[in-house]
Amino acid sequence: MHTIDETTTDRDERPGATATRGRTARAGVPPIPLPRRSAAARAGLWARQVAAVPAAASTGVTALLRGPVRRARVLASTPTGVYLHVPGERDCDVVGVLTSDAVRLPLGCVLFRPSTGRPLVPSNATAEVGGGRVVVGDLAVSAAAWWDPHPRLPSPRPALLPEGVRQLRTTLYGDGVPHSAFELPGLPTGPGGPLAALRGAVRRADLDAALRTATRLIGMGPGLTPAGDDVMAGTVAGLVLLGHPAAPRFAAGVTALAACRTTELSRAVLRHAAAGRVSTEYAAVLHALVGERPLAPTVEALLGSGSRATALGLCTAIDLVERTMRVR
Repeated sequence: MHTIDETTTDRDERPGATATRGRTARAGVPPIPLPRRSAAARAGLWARQVAAVPAAASTGVTALLRGPVRRARVLASTPTGVYLHVPGERDCDVVGVLTSDAVRLPLGCVLFRPSTGRPLVPSNATAEVGGGRVVVGDLAVSAAAWWDPHPRLPSPRPALLPEGVRQLRTTLYGDGVPHSAFELPGLPTGPGGPLAALRGAVRRADLDAALRTATRLIGMGPGLTPAGDDVMAGTVAGLVLLGHPAAPRFAAGVTALAACRTTELSRAVLRHAAAGRVSTEYAAVLHALVGERPLAPTVEALLGSGSRATALGLCTAIDLVERTMRVR
C-alpha cells in the first residue's frame, strides 16, 4: 500500500538522515492510503501495450479469448505452436497459437504465416489470455476472424458413402492387411495389446467393451497428446458427429478417465471432441465421406499431419456406428 504522503516528498539531505517526509507528514496530517494496482491490472496494462498480430480463432475458445484477462502458463512451445493453460473452472482450459502449417486443432488461434523452424516463444515466457487477445512473451495475437471446428454435416445421422469408407480403411490400414495388425508408435502390439482389444470390441459390436479399452489407452504413448488419447479423441468425435445415441455416455466416460491419466493438452482435446469439435483435417475427411469433397486429398492431409491415431479413431467410430446401429 502506498499513500498520498509518498507522492510529494522532500528528502532530508543531512548526513545520516534516512527519513523521507511528505507535506502531509510535515503538517501533522495522517497520510491517506491509496491502493496499489493489482497483478491482474498490471498484466492487463502490459497486454494492451503490446501490438497484436491477427489470427483466425476457433469458436471453441471464444469464452477464453473474450473473458477477463488471466495469467496463463506455457505448456509447450514448438516451431508450429505454443500451448497455454489458463486457470479456470475446468482444469483443462487450453488455448494454442498455431502457425498456418500446424494441425488446426479446435483450441487454436491460427496465424496467417507458416513456421520459421524456430519455437514461437521461449518455453518460460510469461503469458495471459483474455480481453480479446493472447499475449505470450513478445507475441500478441488478436482474433481477426473466426472459424467453427464443429463440422456441419447434412444431418444429425449422416449417411457415409460406402466407397469412401472403403477407401479410408484401405489408405489407413493398407490393402490386404488385417486391421488387428495395425500399429502405432508407443503402444503395445500383439493380441494382448489395447488396439487389439479395441478391434475385438468393434467386431463384437460391444460399445461398453470399446469404452473399457479407454482405461488402457488414455495417457499411453509419448508426447503432449499421447497416441492412445488421439485414438480415443477420434473415436469420441466420430460417435458424436455421426449421431450414435450412446455418444454422450461414451464421451463422458472417456473424459472422466482422462482427468487424472493424461496431459492438460490431451484433456482439452478430448473435451472438444466430446462436443463434436475437431481439427480442420478431421472435419475435411468427414465432409468427403458424405460426398461434399474429394476424399483422397483430405485423407492424405489428415495422415500427412501425423494424425494416424486420430484417423484410426474415426475408423473405429464408423465401424461401431455400422455394427451397433445396423438395422436387423
